[in-house]
Amino acid sequence: MDNNLQPKRKSQMSDNERVRDFQRKLYQKAKQETDFRFYVLYDKVRLPHFLREAYRRCKAKGGSPGVDKMRFEDVEENGREKFLEEIIEKLKNRTYKPQPVLRVEIPKRNGKLRPLGIPVIEDRVIQMVVKLVIEPIFEADFEESSYGFRPKRGAKDAISEIKQNLKKGKVDIFDADLSNYFDTIPHKELLKLIGMRISDKNIIHLIKMWLKAPIMKDNRPTGGKKNKIGIPQGGVISPLLANIYLHLIDKAVSREDGAFSRFGIKIVRYADDFVLMANSIPEESMKYLGKLLSKMKLKLNMGKSRSVYAKEEKFDFLGFTFGYKRDIFGRKGMKYWCIEPSKKSQKNVRQKIKEYIGKNRHKNSEEFAAGINRIMRGWLNYFQINGISHSSKAKKNLKHYLSGKLVKFFKRKSQRRCKLYNQGALRVMIDKYGLIDPTKYTLC
Repeated sequence: MDNNLQPKRKSQMSDNERVRDFQRKLYQKAKQETDFRFYVLYDKVRLPHFLREAYRRCKAKGGSPGVDKMRFEDVEENGREKFLEEIIEKLKNRTYKPQPVLRVEIPKRNGKLRPLGIPVIEDRVIQMVVKLVIEPIFEADFEESSYGFRPKRGAKDAISEIKQNLKKGKVDIFDADLSNYFDTIPHKELLKLIGMRISDKNIIHLIKMWLKAPIMKDNRPTGGKKNKIGIPQGGVISPLLANIYLHLIDKAVSREDGAFSRFGIKIVRYADDFVLMANSIPEESMKYLGKLLSKMKLKLNMGKSRSVYAKEEKFDFLGFTFGYKRDIFGRKGMKYWCIEPSKKSQKNVRQKIKEYIGKNRHKNSEEFAAGINRIMRGWLNYFQINGISHSSKAKKNLKHYLSGKLVKFFKRKSQRRCKLYNQGALRVMIDKYGLIDPTKYTLC
């Protein structure tokens, strides 16, 4: 028998392969027995190969240091193995306690601030290893309508699902926006949901400690044990916990003969953003949604939530605009569903380019082009969905904006050293220095 066809022994498998092998088995068990409660999981959290894999993934994501100011470079300098051995010892003796979460505020495009919680590296690694262990259990339960922060799923899948629903005639839309979702998730109710699948008290205790960890803001701790609501955005395990709680809404919509499914209502959810879609959404269903959210101790942001008849009015979701447009190149009277980058998304990428140009005037042309490429590549990759998204107009707009900014940029540089603006700045930057041409970009 070919050696390549023989299954690997555990000693021959990488840490990632061993973790994924365990996750597959756990997922299959959870999928087959929907009422089974898992009670022996804590021992996996302490396994060296799980912790090594958790550390690798946390390091790959990078991130700013927490309250202890420790960076991954510091961990490596002091010895990664020593660091992980200390974690194993703390978990084994049950002496581990999370440190306060550093609260920082990130500016949003609308001028407001988004709160972000940054745990220390030790807490990130332990959260990651717990996530690796428990995520397959809840993945077995999650509905197909949920796309945010899940393995092998993403925003593009959600956009594709919305388009399919629109083509099926589900054009009555309720675009929902939850008020401060992460900050208002009730701990008691969340832990009860987790306990329906996990009865390992040590795992539950870890999650409870993270929920109760103090928040350090302006060198002053807040929250702590008295805190009964909210999970910090920025925590490794926070997206999974958020999905576990909103799974209640997904289940309510998909339940046969429920207040939603009997009217043909579908939900497409990405984290705390979701839309309800149907041929017609009755008032009865909207009242039930209100009661359900109230029972979950959540609130709709009525200033941002709205009902839309998609054949007459556009709506935005996950940075895309959905509209029903007349096909000027097709048969007379024909219309099609046009999905394109929203005006807000286009404004955001232009703003990022503007800020980059303003802060990097000193760089040479190669470095300068590479920096702009990083901004554009991420934006173009997100909005280019083959067969789904119509982004050609947005690409032309981006190219036109870039052309104008580059002319002004090179005109302001030393006239003796730089005459690039007289040569057609955009064309030279594309042909000579590798700047991306947005209109010719292909997905990569």
